[in-house]
Amino acid sequence: MSLIQPRTLKGFRDLMPEQALRRAEIVRTVEDVFRAHGYGPIDSPVLEYAEIIKGKTGGEANKELFEFVDKGGREVALRNDLTVPLARYVAQHEGKLVFPFRRYHIGLVFRGERPQRGRAREFLQCDADLIGPVGVAADAEALIVMADVYAALDVGAVTLRVNDRRILNGLLETIGAADQAVPVLRALDKREKLGDETVRGEMRAVGLDDPAIDRVLDACTPRDDDDATLTALEGLVGETGQGRAGIEGLRHVKRIFEAAGQRPEALRIDPSIARGLDYYTGIVVEAQLDDLPDIGSVGGGGRYDDLASLYTKSHMPGVGFTIGITRLMDALEALDREGATRCTTQAMVTFPGEEALTPAFAFAAALRRAGIASEIYPQPKKHGQQMRYADRRGIPFVFTRNDDGTFHGKRMADGETLTCPDASSAVSWIQSA
Repeated sequence: MSLIQPRTLKGFRDLMPEQALRRAEIVRTVEDVFRAHGYGPIDSPVLEYAEIIKGKTGGEANKELFEFVDKGGREVALRNDLTVPLARYVAQHEGKLVFPFRRYHIGLVFRGERPQRGRAREFLQCDADLIGPVGVAADAEALIVMADVYAALDVGAVTLRVNDRRILNGLLETIGAADQAVPVLRALDKREKLGDETVRGEMRAVGLDDPAIDRVLDACTPRDDDDATLTALEGLVGETGQGRAGIEGLRHVKRIFEAAGQRPEALRIDPSIARGLDYYTGIVVEAQLDDLPDIGSVGGGGRYDDLASLYTKSHMPGVGFTIGITRLMDALEALDREGATRCTTQAMVTFPGEEALTPAFAFAAALRRAGIASEIYPQPKKHGQQMRYADRRGIPFVFTRNDDGTFHGKRMADGETLTCPDASSAVSWIQSA
């Protein structure tokens, strides 16, 4: 029988142990920040009814769904984000939840898009959302938590580019194109990638004339600083209630953000941020890694006040964001910031021979009880081979049992050695390093 070629699907990936460990460390760091702000974890299925996923994400996103009919004849789809499943979740479990409801969710999502740098078909998404409140306090909180996550990850300077959907809606009111908000937003979302001419073509296709398009593009172009940007927007949106509310909301959020101790330059008012998903209704944000802007957004989100209305008559406004962990790992690799190969094991006990396995296992167990992650080499290889294994794994300390029952310890980084009569002396040596 011929062998099956081992291979992975395009847009999917295997993680090597050091990559998986790095990702786990990132997740732990992110979770610590979320919990510090009062957010708790939830989980939900990877597979949902297709109508749930398709509900309100918009036509463009639906084109990327992995969907099929299951053996029970049900139309199902793999989730392509974590926000729409959240809307279903809160609608279904409304009576069991306490509102305001702060939650985070970390899980794999799937999109059938063309794989390229910074874009995969399977990736880990990490969301935090606040369901219930409306207003600048909740919006500012989302941005502050987001900024704290990036600061804790120590990935270098990250800029949160912030806009408000109400500003564009107000502008479209002034030019008599309020009913074209969805296609205009989708066109604007492609501006950085495809350029102004492509965007102009899409806007002409939905009925906007060139003067109206010029006004929209002018409004969606940031000025030299935030004050200048907001002043220009005031002149463009006129007296429309939505537009004015959006501008004042951004001003207030910016003041709260800075009052919370965040770097002022970490938040930038950027009216070019549109985010193409239909469900956003207010503030929208994208996170940009300053040292690698061309990799795309490493996080994003915004306010969605009507998403759960597809599944419940209760009004459940929300605001939240996602941290793009997979793309962030790609960025760190590109910037050579992943750090040295990591190993969870702090100490290894070499194989001492069959007759001395019992004290070796007892020694390793005593190290673990003291909080030192330890392993035993599991087979009788030459001592040099065992040491090479420890070196390749990056294990910092190795212990070999002597004939007199003591253990010979070696610190791999500099070759320092120590004879340890018992595990407690080994623990003290490791902890003092």
